[in-house]
Amino acid sequence: MIDAENAPVFLRRVYEAGLAAVDPAQIVGPALPERPRGRCVVVGAGKAAGSMARAVEQAWDGPLEGLVVTRYGHAVPTERIEVVEASHPVPDAAGREAAQRMLDLARSLGPDDLLLCLISGGGSALLALPAEGLTLEDKQAVNRALLASGAAIGEMNCLRKHLSAIKGGRLAAAAAPARVVTLAISDVPGDGPEVIASGPTVPDPTSFADARAVLEKYGIEPPASVARHLADAKEETPKAGDPRLAKSDFRLIARPQDMLEAAADAAREAGITPLIFGDAIEGEARDVAKVFGGIARQVRLHHQPAPPPCLLLSGGETTVTLSGKGRGQGRGGRNSEFQLSLALALEGLPGIFALACDTDGIDGSEDNAGAFITPDSLARAEAKGLSAKQALAGNDAYSLFAALDDLLVTGPTLTNVNDFRAILVL
Repeated sequence: MIDAENAPVFLRRVYEAGLAAVDPAQIVGPALPERPRGRCVVVGAGKAAGSMARAVEQAWDGPLEGLVVTRYGHAVPTERIEVVEASHPVPDAAGREAAQRMLDLARSLGPDDLLLCLISGGGSALLALPAEGLTLEDKQAVNRALLASGAAIGEMNCLRKHLSAIKGGRLAAAAAPARVVTLAISDVPGDGPEVIASGPTVPDPTSFADARAVLEKYGIEPPASVARHLADAKEETPKAGDPRLAKSDFRLIARPQDMLEAAADAAREAGITPLIFGDAIEGEARDVAKVFGGIARQVRLHHQPAPPPCLLLSGGETTVTLSGKGRGQGRGGRNSEFQLSLALALEGLPGIFALACDTDGIDGSEDNAGAFITPDSLARAEAKGLSAKQALAGNDAYSLFAALDDLLVTGPTLTNVNDFRAILVL
């Protein structure tokens, strides 16, 4: 029986059930291709890249070589595939050097060889190899501006691809005539292969004109070298039908929907009715929270669209815009901000508990995966002299939930299917 006392434990349990469904240790091995007659070179990037590389080693005996790059703190021990750590979400020199080594390995392959590419969320920032004429500092400046702008992940990656020497299909093109097999864990709304880690091994449907439009839409003034590069548009990304990508095979092995369905199964086993509202929900975190607050209120008060006890599940990738007076001065990722806004929307309505977190274990740049809220979250904050409204205005959700001891801290989960939100209505 799930009640108010054990509601947070239940929410964590369904989160962990969802994570188990997208664990690289379970899903990589069955998706591997046949071994090649020639060399087998493994490359990859993302927050799950280290655990994916370890899963390849466990599934395949014999010679393996290569390297993958993951976020600092997300590496795991491996024997044959090197794991490099680099910065995310703003790229650094370690990511640039790893990407250059991967490109060099791809160029060294022949027709009997295999390039096995392991891709997961975060790979775009980690594969930081600037296009000719650009510097790492140029890419860092654009990335910081994009992160503060509230741009959607597809828009970010469109621009990143057109400032890169390896993204947008260029890695697969460099490997031709070798066979390329990509195993991907999606962290993006819609699961588009061209969006996951900026699609280094698949055709790119976007153009230089699209990239320029992103800058214009968000009023971003790029470094002069970036503006010249985008205006010149000298080397477009590989498109559908490019013969260099003819032997590139993309395999999606985990999706946000897989995690939501596993969490829903765990809820049913506990006697709770699950409702999945979507795996691709985007928008400003505080605004999305208001919508879900309204839905939770409807369930609690009017038993629609289902009667309590009920679990409202959703995924996707919300955003936090830091521009504006008083904004961006605090600490807190998009899931913590969602929770703070949700608590304000619910106004202490009894019987509603929620967990929102990032499935990689890191919400934004802090050390928490996310945060819990309970019906008395606002009252407990007020008792400590804290204003939830002021915290939200200053993007300071982390500090408030830390004071309440309501942060969820898991450390790196070694997978990544983006945001996970579960609202329990009793």
